Amino acid sequence: MKQLLFVAAMAATFTACQVKYEKTKSGLLYKITKGKGGEKLGGGDFIKFNITYALPEKDTVLNTTYGKIPGYAMVDTSQRAKFTFMEVIPQCSVGDSIAFNLSIDTLKKLGAIPEYNNVFTKGGMIHGTVKILGRFKSEAETTEDYKKEMELAKTRDVKSVEDYLTKKGIKAQKTKSGAFVEITVPGDAALKADSGKQASIMYKGTLMSNDKVFDTNMDTSMHHTDPFKLVVGVGQVIKGWDEALPYFGKGGKGKIYVPSMLGYGPQGMGAIPPSSNLVFEVEVLDVTTPPPPAAGPAMPGMPPHGAVPGGAPHGAHH
Repeated sequence: MKQLLFVAAMAATFTACQVKYEKTKSGLLYKITKGKGGEKLGGGDFIKFNITYALPEKDTVLNTTYGKIPGYAMVDTSQRAKFTFMEVIPQCSVGDSIAFNLSIDTLKKLGAIPEYNNVFTKGGMIHGTVKILGRFKSEAETTEDYKKEMELAKTRDVKSVEDYLTKKGIKAQKTKSGAFVEITVPGDAALKADSGKQASIMYKGTLMSNDKVFDTNMDTSMHHTDPFKLVVGVGQVIKGWDEALPYFGKGGKGKIYVPSMLGYGPQGMGAIPPSSNLVFEVEVLDVTTPPPPAAGPAMPGMPPHGAVPGGAPHGAHH
């Protein structure tokens, strides 16, 4: 599926290279392909769109929303829209498509790219395509539509993980929201890592797409080897962890398969690309009752605040 999306995105950008472009005041090259005469867009409208950024000369898609959650934005007609596709949006209607070219040299001059590198090279060009999917008059309408897209994405992600497990012949238990738990050693049934318990975890996180390790404390490759301590079920970590850890007792070992929407979703995090399904190898070293929150000095008329939770492992924390 990802290969098909890549081919589709590259086909769109290749087509974009063959057309005759117009130019905005800021120098953005663009071409509008009209749709079926949908609603006209204007300043202050909220739009829903699919977008792809690519480097065709490198056969590289930098980012795409196709097959993922669409983009949402308010139509901006101010100077902030300079040298972006938003500069062209007021000429468009719902259903229209835009092909545009971004000069990497211009982006550097504007400060959008700090320095040239092996991706953004001097004299290079980024090709983009935008498809306008919808228009909303209020932020509330936009938010409601976004929630629907989030649910659709969650369904796609869970199905993707299920397909992965089937292909690999892995038997795993499904949590209530759609994470999957493969238990190799169940651990002490009398000391489960239940909600409200403090668990000490050794872990290794990999991208499901290519098995690349993005974080671990199981060896020295990421320069931290201390067990990670967390209180389960209170939102200190991603939802996939909160739902999966109670399947293990002290001494338990196994893997947690996390759909993107129960992990980092469309925003990603550090070495985790947007919309990435994740795999965590875990070992539960200990399960204890967490210490009570440390009481700090209370402000007049305010109850004392508990201690702020500490950091979480990369790929497990919010």
